[in-house]
Amino acid sequence: MDFFCNYPSEVNKTNYLELNDNTEVFYGLPKNVKFCKSCVISNQRPSTSVEFKNDGKQPKQAINFNDDGICDACKVRKNIEIIDWEAREKELKQICDKYRRNDGRYDCLVPGSGGKDSFMTAHLLKYKYGMNPLTCTWAPHIYTDWGWKNHQAWIHAGFDNLLFTPNGKVHRLLTRLAMEKLFYPFQPFILGQKNMPPKIAAKYDIELIFYGENQAEYGNPKSDSKNPKMANKFFSKDDKDKIYLGGTSLDELKEIGLKKVDWEPYLPIDNCYLEEKKIEYYYLGYFEKWHPQGAYYYSVKNGDFKSAPERTAGTFNTYNSIDDKVDDFHYHTTFIKFGIGRATYDAAQEIRSGDLMREEGIALVKKFDGEFPERWASEVFNYLSLPEKEFPDISKFFEKPIFDRKYYDLLADKFRSPHIWKWDNKNGWSLRYKIFEIEENNKQEDSAGSWQGNKAR
Repeated sequence: MDFFCNYPSEVNKTNYLELNDNTEVFYGLPKNVKFCKSCVISNQRPSTSVEFKNDGKQPKQAINFNDDGICDACKVRKNIEIIDWEAREKELKQICDKYRRNDGRYDCLVPGSGGKDSFMTAHLLKYKYGMNPLTCTWAPHIYTDWGWKNHQAWIHAGFDNLLFTPNGKVHRLLTRLAMEKLFYPFQPFILGQKNMPPKIAAKYDIELIFYGENQAEYGNPKSDSKNPKMANKFFSKDDKDKIYLGGTSLDELKEIGLKKVDWEPYLPIDNCYLEEKKIEYYYLGYFEKWHPQGAYYYSVKNGDFKSAPERTAGTFNTYNSIDDKVDDFHYHTTFIKFGIGRATYDAAQEIRSGDLMREEGIALVKKFDGEFPERWASEVFNYLSLPEKEFPDISKFFEKPIFDRKYYDLLADKFRSPHIWKWDNKNGWSLRYKIFEIEENNKQEDSAGSWQGNKAR
């Protein structure tokens, strides 16, 4: 029988021995791995893509480095200090005055989970700028206890909220497909998180949607930071677009047994309808001086936000993106695909914000990056399984419907790019390039002894 998803076989490890001119490079990434001389991010970090077009075959756009070896995200953060924030606030007030309603209806929409950034966004809009926001949430795959409590704390800080929870069986299937096709378990959540808000705005005749900080502050092209609006391409489509969910076309999903009603919640809004409803997406961080750790303290002070009672797997902090148990595996898969784990992402952001010295960030990357997320592994693997009893028809399309640690490890090897990973029989898998080894060996002049960091906002 031909299965839609075959059990992963072992990769040919001879491809991962010596690095040479013929070494294969996955995902269209730069072959020569480099690390930013200001933070700890590498040039393998992919920029945000249009998820509903992700078929797993298109090359990634990686973060840009300038001739001095500084990444775009660090350049964007540095430029924050020369922005006229008073002028930006005037712009924001003008936008709010344009859309503000006094007729008992919502005048803006704030998508989010009730985490620090969405909390601060909604709270500032309501209590500082006098707006009447509706908040909306696409439910996590598997709520953490503290994630659910923070979501409730957000509501009880004075906000109406629409919580959309997708069909559990469909969501599990799409998550499994996203693992198989893209090694990206978080993609179904990202699809819903991006594509649901404009549909809600359209239904409630809300023309204004606000997110927190601009994606350029984390690695999207520097030019994006000059635009207060999110590009429509991330959440809207035209008739010519071919849609992929979990790296799977709609025709293939139909073949597996899904119907249009099953995948409709994940689809982007039509461009023509978006234009008809005059919906605009803004980044509040374009107008407000945004400091991620500051958003945490703001949320604690104004909304009883609670950090997790334990360190997040793969990193050192307890307050960032903590509402979904699948999140741990999302960052472990980025470590496998790009050599960038959660500690690298977090350390890079906190170095740019002035909360960590670069030397500290490198040490934290060495200690935590790539840590296997053991704490919820059995629960997540159970979520990714499609047992015959629960999925009598769909399970037949998978050679092995039950997902376990061995399945995960074999699948992970399939997504390791030979230019990033090497293999030897004694030590197994290891990264070819590690920032803490490069820094120690090269004794770069920009070490923490001379590096001043960016000023905290």
